[in-house]
Amino acid sequence: MSHDDFAFEPIPGLPARPPEGEAILWQGGPDWRGLAWRAFHVREVAFYFGALVAAQPVLALIQGTPLAATLLPMTWIALAGSVAAGLLAALAWLSARGTVYTITSRRLVMRFGIALPMTINLPFALVAGASLKLRRSGLGDIPVALVPGERVSYIVMWPHARPWRLGRPEPMLRDLPEAKRAADILARALSVHCGAAVPARLPVADAANDHRLPQGMAAAG
Repeated sequence: MSHDDFAFEPIPGLPARPPEGEAILWQGGPDWRGLAWRAFHVREVAFYFGALVAAQPVLALIQGTPLAATLLPMTWIALAGSVAAGLLAALAWLSARGTVYTITSRRLVMRFGIALPMTINLPFALVAGASLKLRRSGLGDIPVALVPGERVSYIVMWPHARPWRLGRPEPMLRDLPEAKRAADILARALSVHCGAAVPARLPVADAANDHRLPQGMAAAG
């Protein structure tokens, strides 16, 4: 993917300039290491192949095979694991590089894709609510729930969809390095859209708990 892949965009991450009266409040994207760890499961793949390598001497002892005979299969398994983990990490890097999340005064825009970039526009009128999930690493996710009757494809949105919400998929701003700041900006924008009081800040949730944005943050039609 070259630097010219998105040259058609008048503003990075947006297919067209915002109409008059609409302001860009925030833009950002996922951290590729977070995507590699949680979306592309590099850690689990590495553990799997590591377990296969560690099992070879054990199997050799059980079967009475000389330990020296395990060196070749261990080498091939380790090589296959390294290639698999490397490819997944590369996909995560490309995915993060091609992703731009944009919060404006009227909508949330998600541009993502590696070979075939696409843009999803979510006007605040379609947003039923959002939540903030922070991790100890400082990265965080912002899942966005849609109003009843509005749906997005989990397959199309992945990895920018809340994990395992297959029945009612939720778009998600994933592994943001500045998730708290983005959540505060989104909260204020939704509040202004709804005519609600603007919250000064959002409470921070840890990795084990989602924090749902306050009631009244849901956008009305």
